[in-house]
Amino acid sequence: MLPLIKKRHAWKARELYTMLAKCCMAQYEESGSIGKRYRRGDAIGIPYAITVDDTTLEQDTVTVRDRDTMGQCVVPIGELTAFLAEKDLL
Repeated sequence: MLPLIKKRHAWKARELYTMLAKCCMAQYEESGSIGKRYRRGDAIGIPYAITVDDTTLEQDTVTVRDRDTMGQCVVPIGELTAFLAEKDLL
């Protein structure tokens, strides 16, 4: 779980981390720039990075980045666990 801007998005990222940690392996990271956080996650083998940004706060969605393709998609928070289950992560 990655907040885009620590001061603005950390509370929501922590909330989502708590939700996901109950059903799958999850990690929370807020140090350094978002690019460095993505790279650290890539290096340790995290398949999907979930980013909390302004759109999360406005539209209740998160951005999910695929480590292998570096592609990104927007997923509604209410569908996040189903998305992860579809990827065999739950």
